[in-house]
Amino acid sequence: MFEGAMSPWHWLIVLVIVLLIFGPKKLPEVGKGLGTAIRGFREGLKGMSDEIQAPDAKPKPDEKPSPPKPELKG
Repeated sequence: MFEGAMSPWHWLIVLVIVLLIFGPKKLPEVGKGLGTAIRGFREGLKGMSDEIQAPDAKPKPDEKPSPPKPELKG
């Protein structure tokens, strides 16, 4: 059904439209921002999968209630 959905001609049309919208001077900035966003997304996914897969090496100690404060009489 979607055979050949993104042929080289389709990519060329998309590139021309992007050039018309952003212009050739702004295009490197857009590409850099997109690359930075994708890199951050991948790092976030990696961090999440590391947290899920790695068992806790040190279990957190149960929090003990703080001792009661001495009352001042007087």
